[in-house]
Amino acid sequence: MKINGVVIEDTYAEAFPAWTSEVEITAATRYLAQEAGEHATGFASSLIGCGVEAGIDRYLSPINSPDGRPGCVILMAHPDKQQLQKQALQRLAECVLTAPTTAIFDGLPDAPERIPVRLHFYGDGYEYKTQVGNRNVWAIPIMGGEFTIEEEIGAVQGVAGGNFFIMGTDQMSTLTAAMAVVEVIDGTDGAAASFPGGITGSGSKVGSRKYKFMRAATNDAFCPTIKQKNPNSMVPDGVKAIFEIVIDGVNLEVIERAMADGIRAACRTPGVTHISAGNYGGTLGPYKLYLHELLS
Repeated sequence: MKINGVVIEDTYAEAFPAWTSEVEITAATRYLAQEAGEHATGFASSLIGCGVEAGIDRYLSPINSPDGRPGCVILMAHPDKQQLQKQALQRLAECVLTAPTTAIFDGLPDAPERIPVRLHFYGDGYEYKTQVGNRNVWAIPIMGGEFTIEEEIGAVQGVAGGNFFIMGTDQMSTLTAAMAVVEVIDGTDGAAASFPGGITGSGSKVGSRKYKFMRAATNDAFCPTIKQKNPNSMVPDGVKAIFEIVIDGVNLEVIERAMADGIRAACRTPGVTHISAGNYGGTLGPYKLYLHELLS
């Protein structure tokens, strides 16, 4: 299969189930909401070493936000629902409650599973219940005014680890393609790319060939600089750079759509020659997302 002359390798991406929540953060300005969202989703690129995988899903205009202010929606994912709850509570408390003019609302109000994020105790007895629109919230007095929060957020069985590799003739053209893909994911409701800038510069494999204490190590089969040294190299001839895109989402359909649209965007960039994906023989997760099927 080829798209715009770019070879789509006959392989699949391996992904795994994860509990997923979305939180709407609003503020007096989009900048302040984005800053709170970025801080709340910091150090959340991969479960290999982070407490949760998280990123900004989308932005809210005042017309479609719960309190008529600009905002952003953050997505958080973890296979263990208790760990998701713990991370959500810590991140919202330390990174959103502390930010100026912010408020927190449930991003998945129709989800049957609920996660408590009880922060009203911070009000030291002066907090009170009220409503914002049709949302039941706590109002907590703070030095800058009041902080409002919906103290239960929805959780769904989502999917984490959807991925594909962008391969190109040089680093900058491949990076340009990856940045175009991130724009596509940013426009896909219910999906987020958790790595910095949405791009994985150092894709990994499960475990290590040499160091048994490592949970993950460099994906040497796709490292262009050691193509001549590595007998197991899978780097096509002429490829000098590879970037991985990893996507988490609220369901499998969202992941499939984001991957397919993202791959098509990458294939429109000059210098891109191949698209592949990461799979590890079922050691990562049960979902197999075959590239040819996604693009058919």
